[in-house]
Amino acid sequence: MTDLKGRSFLKLLDFTPAEISYMLDTAAYFKSAKKGGVVTSFFPGKNIVLIFEKTSTRTRCAFEVAAHDLGLGTTYLDPASSQIGKKESMEDTAKVLGRMFDGIEYRGYGQNIVETLAKYAGVPVWNGLTNEFHPTQMLADALTIREKFGTLQGIHLSYYGDARFNTANSLMVLCAKMGMHCRICSDPGFFPDEKLVETCREIALETGGSIALMSDVKQAARGADVIYTDVWTSMGEPEEVWAERISKLSPYRVTWEIMAEAGKKSVFMHCLPAFHDLNTEIGRWVHDRFGLEEMEVTDEVFRSPQSVVFDEAENRMHTIKAVMALTLGMNG
Repeated sequence: MTDLKGRSFLKLLDFTPAEISYMLDTAAYFKSAKKGGVVTSFFPGKNIVLIFEKTSTRTRCAFEVAAHDLGLGTTYLDPASSQIGKKESMEDTAKVLGRMFDGIEYRGYGQNIVETLAKYAGVPVWNGLTNEFHPTQMLADALTIREKFGTLQGIHLSYYGDARFNTANSLMVLCAKMGMHCRICSDPGFFPDEKLVETCREIALETGGSIALMSDVKQAARGADVIYTDVWTSMGEPEEVWAERISKLSPYRVTWEIMAEAGKKSVFMHCLPAFHDLNTEIGRWVHDRFGLEEMEVTDEVFRSPQSVVFDEAENRMHTIKAVMALTLGMNG
């Protein structure tokens, strides 16, 4: 039996395909239990802390609801409510929090930060997002794909847009680990790190998967089971960064033409939030400055029957629950 008790969940590279499948099976159990009203308070008296140096809707809600369902108490820390990084180093913080809590979630900046937490805390640490990796999102994506297609092995996933950061990095790792075929479609200046690409290709040789980088929009869509994209930039970055990315990445916007090339069986995925209309402050800001009503995906695709973005969002809760339960010591 697979035993993940005491392990930290920092990146999918740390886990075998069998361990990832075990987490997904456990998430499917928790989802069924939730739908059926089954109580899963396996950890009464245990407590976790959620460190959010970057704010989030889905990640915070998923961790808090999942923790509540497991019987865990939660403490939420944001930059305004703690001394992390200001008066106390991450090493010292890890040692303090590890004495008080049974598990630690971190969402923020460099991967080195969450790795430091895990090194010194003495309790499981879970990566809610770093600049380099987004492993909890990948489990939610994997569960969603498995629900739609019945398997992960052999699935073709095409990612469009800026592929230099956590989502595309993690999708490559997921595909390599689970025998999937990943196509990264973007301007060459926005391709992922070559070293990580090579690492993923080496893993894929063992699992039957593959990693391909390309710039031909139609070629990337042809035969794809999954069309995936993410936001191109974030508020707080200089306006010239927005201008460059909009200019270079606009050809890689997910449109209905791309979905049609993939075919009716394909699904559209996005880790959210998405800039697909003018109903957000950022959407209106982009429209006022650059004249765009949609950015990385058209509203038509986002709202289409082939879109499974809200299935993904819900599955964050079930997969996060599985990760916490297994690393805290739930017996499968």
